[in-house]
Amino acid sequence: MNHTTPRRALIVIDVQNEYVTGGLKIQYPPVNSSLHNIGRAMDGARAAGIPVIVIQQTSPADAPLFALDTYGWELHETVAKRPHDHYQRKLLPSAFAGTDLADWLAEHKIDILSVVGYMTHNCDDTTVKHAFDRGLEVEFLHDASGSVPYANRVGFASAEEIHRVYGVVQQSRFAAVLSTDEWLACVATGSVPERDTIHASHQRALALLAQDTAA
Repeated sequence: MNHTTPRRALIVIDVQNEYVTGGLKIQYPPVNSSLHNIGRAMDGARAAGIPVIVIQQTSPADAPLFALDTYGWELHETVAKRPHDHYQRKLLPSAFAGTDLADWLAEHKIDILSVVGYMTHNCDDTTVKHAFDRGLEVEFLHDASGSVPYANRVGFASAEEIHRVYGVVQQSRFAAVLSTDEWLACVATGSVPERDTIHASHQRALALLAQDTAA
């Protein structure tokens, strides 16, 4: 992009009743806490003139989750009652897949995509990496998102484990991972959130492992 002042957009992914009272209730961080921070991020974006994009996961009417026109599919009131600048339904995890998001971001000269919503390890992570691959700088608000536990033939992972590990991986290259308070401070002051690299993250991990071994 040829302009000089970075421009943010806040993308609010799949903040729907299914994640609050339905079949995929967010367990970590507590869903009421993340909803509160999603609202704060949306309000902060509006006050700062940052465009807000709302994404809504949509499945066929006979699907077990996010079935079109059901209560679980509907946007949660935290998002539904707040204004937005762009809205898209999606069928796949990435907010870029099968939508006009990439064109909209280019049209509005967006450089930085700030991500909130659900779930950390699924639609958020996929969207973060899709945005990174498209050359956008990405910010992920870890306390305005959340995860659920999984168990399958590979094993069990708690919601906290999933959320934490995905945040560590995102910070290693794909996004600046920060709290809502930190993000609002960056918006207010124009400061740049800390970013990292795979190499530096790996070297720190090796140093920590060496300390543990020595102890």
